[in-house]
This record gives sequence, C-alpha cells and structure tokens, in this order.
Amino acid sequence: MKPVHYTRAQSLPAILNQRIAILDGAMGTMIQRLRLDEAQYRGERFKDFHRDVKGNNELLSLTQPHVIRDIHEAYLAAGADLVETNTFGATTIAQADYDMADLAVEMNLASARLARAACDKFSTPDKPRFVAGAIGPTPKTASISPDVNDPGARNIHFEELRHAYHAQVQALVEGGSDVLLVETIFDTLNAKAALFAIDEYFAASGERLPLIISGTVTDASGRILSGQTVTAFWHSVRHAQPLAIGLNCALGAALMRPYIQELNRAAPDVFISCYPNAGLPNPMSDTGFDETPEVTARLMREFATEKLVNLVGGCCGTTPAHISAIHQAVEPLAARTPQRRYFYPEPS
Repeated sequence: MKPVHYTRAQSLPAILNQRIAILDGAMGTMIQRLRLDEAQYRGERFKDFHRDVKGNNELLSLTQPHVIRDIHEAYLAAGADLVETNTFGATTIAQADYDMADLAVEMNLASARLARAACDKFSTPDKPRFVAGAIGPTPKTASISPDVNDPGARNIHFEELRHAYHAQVQALVEGGSDVLLVETIFDTLNAKAALFAIDEYFAASGERLPLIISGTVTDASGRILSGQTVTAFWHSVRHAQPLAIGLNCALGAALMRPYIQELNRAAPDVFISCYPNAGLPNPMSDTGFDETPEVTARLMREFATEKLVNLVGGCCGTTPAHISAIHQAVEPLAARTPQRRYFYPEPS
C-alpha cells in the first residue's frame, strides 16, 4: 500500500460544515434539449461506425466536447459548487450496448478533463469549484434475475462490475476529479462492487478522494430496487466512510422528503446530499418534467429550513435555471450540522 496523498478537495468538508453546497443539474436533460442527430453524435471520427450511436451521451465528450463544456459552464455560472463528469454510462458494461466498450477509459479521461477545465475557469479563492467523478449503476443488476422463471439467473456478476468500475475510477482520478460520486444506486451489490473498486484503487495508488454515495428510492415503497429501505441501504455502505450519503433521481423533492428525513435519522454523523428530479414526468414540458425552477427551489428551501441537507442539486429534468433558483433559495440558510463534524484527515 502506498502512502496516502490527499487532494485539493480537502477544503470541501469545511465548506459543507459552513454552508449548503450546490451540485449541478441534469446532463442528459440539457443534451436532449439540443436535439442532436445521429451525425452529430458520430462526429467525424465515428462517421462510418457500424451501428447507431445517437443517445450515447458519453460519446459526446469525444465527438462534441464543446457541447459538454458549455453545459458544465452553464451550471457553474448558475452557482454550482460541484459539477458531475459526463460519465454516468462510461463503463465497459454500459458502453457494450453501443459496441464501444473499448472507448470507456478514453471517455472518462476526456469527460473529467472537460469538467476540470470548466471548474478551473470558474474557481476563485472565495469559491472553489469541484469536479465530481460520476459513477453510474450500469444497465445490469447483480442482485435481480432478468428472468422471472429463473430467480437465480444473473446477467452480471460482482467481479465483472468490480473490473469495469476500477477502470472507470482510475480514469476519472487521472482526468482531474476531486470527488467520486457513486450515484443513482438501485442495486446495493452493484454499489458494493463500485466501492470495492474505489478502495482497491486508493490502496494501490495512494490517491484518496472524498466519496459521495447516492441511492435511488424507486417508488412509494421507500426501498431501492434491490429491496432495501433507506436505513438498510445506509448500513450496507457506511463502511466506505463517505463524505456524504444521499438520494437522487426517480422522485421529485416532494415525494423524496420522507426518505431524506429517514436518512437524517439513520446517518446523523455524516453530510446529507439530495438532488431530486424536477417533479414527475411531463411530456408536454420542454425538459420532460413538470416542475418549474421556482417550484423545485421552494421545495429545496423547505429541506434546508428543516436542516435536512448539506449538498443539494438536481437530477432528471433540472436545468441551469433550476440550479440558479435553488442556489438563491438556500444561500441564506444554514446547513445541517452532523453530530460529528467531518474534517477530511490531514496526510500523516
């Protein structure tokens, strides 16, 4: 094991102790609004690729980097303290759906560098900006059978996930990420593979970044898809000692409230993150969801007033206008204070 090297994100815990920090909004929503066609997704490099790639948003970091850069900068201009890399589906597992598994590492490096450049452009001594390396759940689940007639069947196994996540983590760190964000977790076993890969990389490299873990409650049952309650989910991942634990996606803020309250009770000694969807799906809206920035901001202000959150932002359907409104709504309010104030450890 190499000596541990701590990163520029050492200041982030102090920021979270002082005020509510702002995460960016949806990357996919912003890309969808541009209505890019197949040729634009392909770019010159992949103009003769053998299959359609429209919808592979991670590919845009290679073929249309200015699109991703502009989205990052729009969120930073709106007040975001952290922006997520365009890597939600940048694993070999997810990219296999497009026959582009061999590009996954390159996608992560390019995406992290784009976010890094944007954050460096907007950072000031009084308001540093941070790159959150986004690690999505993959389209396959290690805990749930894909065949209703064979409960023991699996389309992915822990070792396959661990290997894919390790490659992603290494590229995200090398590309300049400040924080690793394991997000939209619907299967705790998938998340455990990601956390194992992260710890494995930290131990081998000597690099140690803060970690944020964010689960997804799929419906009114109050459980993630693989069956755990919010409290059970926290106890399954707390060994990773994250900087923050939270929830994102699937639900709007109004429906997410009881589960954020539950998480506060279950995890009183760590920071809490929350970035819900912009309400319910609404195909008549230009974002595909029904909440205006004002509605989302009002709900997030209520969370802040109740001292439920330390880090807030938006998931599906949110835009820079949502993030700007959230920023203005929570800026005057004090952050939730964990029972044990978290300070990122100094190098030994």
